[in-house]
Amino acid sequence: MIVRIMGEGQVTLADGHLTELNRLDDELLAEMERGDQEGFRRTLAALLDAVRRLGTPLPDDSLEPSELILPSSDASLEEVRDLLSDDGLLPG
Repeated sequence: MIVRIMGEGQVTLADGHLTELNRLDDELLAEMERGDQEGFRRTLAALLDAVRRLGTPLPDDSLEPSELILPSSDASLEEVRDLLSDDGLLPG
């Protein structure tokens, strides 16, 4: 799977990591529903860190279709709400 982090670039990520990432996505959704700004910032950072840690960066000059686009680390709760579908950031 190819994942784009807005403002950073793309990484390839093995499908086997989706369980861990989906757990963080579920936490992020719950925090957003509660309006928990602090929890949202913490979990968004953890989600992005996990993608960076588990993924392999693509070269900067490579532009592949992204299966998943994640917000930048400085995105606001409201901006992320606009990006979300009913299923969250990650495919189930």
